[in-house]
Amino acid sequence: MTSFGRPRAWVLALLLFAFHFLLHVGLSYGRGAPDLLTLALLLLAREISVGRAGLVGFVFGLCEDALSVLAFGANSIAMTLVGIAGAATRDLFVGDSRGFLVSYVFIGKLTRDLVHWIAVGEGLRQPFMEQVVIEGGIAAAYLAVIGLVVAEVWGVGRELA
Repeated sequence: MTSFGRPRAWVLALLLFAFHFLLHVGLSYGRGAPDLLTLALLLLAREISVGRAGLVGFVFGLCEDALSVLAFGANSIAMTLVGIAGAATRDLFVGDSRGFLVSYVFIGKLTRDLVHWIAVGEGLRQPFMEQVVIEGGIAAAYLAVIGLVVAEVWGVGRELA
């Protein structure tokens, strides 16, 4: 594995990127659709270097911010920090078990929601318990299940040549 990661990981990330915007913008599901951008970043971050994960997170966040008029920059900050933290976990946690994947995606999504809540500004925030704990917890569990399905279908965690 190089600092660029495996091509298979990049293809998955680009597919999830496209599906994210197809569901959120093209089909207008909005908040009902899973956050496939965060899932793509978390899965790709385990394959690439910390700097590249931060850059990918920044680009993903900037694309998400392009749709946000009031809180421009909050998604960029959140995704950049999640990308860096996700890549750093590769050195801390070895292995790709399904239990690890579920907890990794759950904690990653919850962290993204927390950082976004902090960065969005006081005038646009909902109460912490409502937005981060309840809605963020449900969204993180939803994304963890989607991540598990994607891992099974795509073969994430298995050494595929």
